[in-house]
Amino acid sequence: MSGGSPWLLSYYGDDFTGSTDVMEALETRGVPTALFLRVPSEALLAERFPHIRAFGVAGVSRSMSEAELEAELAPILEQLALLGAPIVHYKLCSTFDSSPDSGSIGKVMEIARRLFPGAPAFPLLAACPPLKRYTLFGHHFAGADGATYRLDRHPTMSRHPVTPMDEADLREHLKRQTSLSVGLMDVLALDREPELRDSRYRELAASHDAVLLDALTDQHLDAAGALIDHAAAEGQTFVLGSSGVQYGLAAQWQRQGRVTGPGAAKTAAPVDQLLVLSGSCSPATAAQLRYAFDHGYASLQLSADQLLWDPEAALDTLFEQALAILRQGRSLVIYSAIGPEDPAIAATRELLIQMQAPSLDTGRLLGSRLGQLGRRLLEATGLRRLAVAGGDTSGYVTGELGIYALEMLAPLVPGCPLCRCSSDRPDFDGLEIVLKGGQIGEPDFLERIRKGSCPSS
Repeated sequence: MSGGSPWLLSYYGDDFTGSTDVMEALETRGVPTALFLRVPSEALLAERFPHIRAFGVAGVSRSMSEAELEAELAPILEQLALLGAPIVHYKLCSTFDSSPDSGSIGKVMEIARRLFPGAPAFPLLAACPPLKRYTLFGHHFAGADGATYRLDRHPTMSRHPVTPMDEADLREHLKRQTSLSVGLMDVLALDREPELRDSRYRELAASHDAVLLDALTDQHLDAAGALIDHAAAEGQTFVLGSSGVQYGLAAQWQRQGRVTGPGAAKTAAPVDQLLVLSGSCSPATAAQLRYAFDHGYASLQLSADQLLWDPEAALDTLFEQALAILRQGRSLVIYSAIGPEDPAIAATRELLIQMQAPSLDTGRLLGSRLGQLGRRLLEATGLRRLAVAGGDTSGYVTGELGIYALEMLAPLVPGCPLCRCSSDRPDFDGLEIVLKGGQIGEPDFLERIRKGSCPSS
């Protein structure tokens, strides 16, 4: 790997779990990467991270209103632009969950258009075939339970509690969020010879604010990466997209010889106990929790009623219960719900109505409580490996632990690597953590994280 400044700077707007997926996509392809919780200074980069060629700043913008996006995101994108990397990337979720009121991708486009006034049309890549996310003629699909669903019929995303996806045509979905125009580079155009493909992309970029890129196969992803890299060669480029952006760019950089191949194999030792904090209500997480309970993990469910009306007393009670279990040597799951049909979800919504709090605050309220509880338990036990399920929950937990950066330790589960933490707190510096998206992983996910990997496996 050659030296020099980073080539790619990202703001991970979907959630913290998507952030580690992006880091894994680059690290395993030979691109040293770090994830930060705030924009790092040039001094910090030079002192502690001189080896990285890409980094991201993790956020929770997918749960923000338009006003919150303006206040939170605009200054961060401006800071990233000033660092001068050829590509500045807004990482969105590969299931494109967004709405005019929550995590509006259209609003992000409008902010970027203002901050990058001289930039050409923004490449927009939602697909990521390695993660079973596909875009075909502008319509988006995602895999689940061994099948592939159009997004508006997906068993999880069509019933998402905050941003239910009722439109699979991504350009139609974006029309609800912005008046900016979006062209389509479909798979037929991507399959053309490179010169014809480049020419078609330039035509679309000249007449639109953004260009949506199809991708059904890894070859389409590679072609998309080439188009993005070519645009960056002509000037700083802003990109919106999933981790497919990193997969595509890494493939392009390997062809150019800028990276020499896959990163070195990395392993992780097993641990006796695993602490799990889950704010996810997805069916995949539900299967993982049930598997863990069947294999000896203890469980404690959050009581929304207690946590919202009397949080200090509820947290004290939960802490004592959890501490007693962990001191017995057992692994422990603390969770808010098991699956989308858990009665606790409806009960929490009803309680928020009674408290006159918007339903959008659910993840924030429960995530912050889980973060506080996790911090206290790690302080009391000295456990060194933690798994967190749920994007918003991951953001609040890492904030409570004073973590400012993550680097990949080992790729134990595709899309959810085990990471090493850099923390402002010495007791959490070096903590091992996995941040899991709701829909990622097989039922034995948690046991695979606890067992780790070794050179002989």
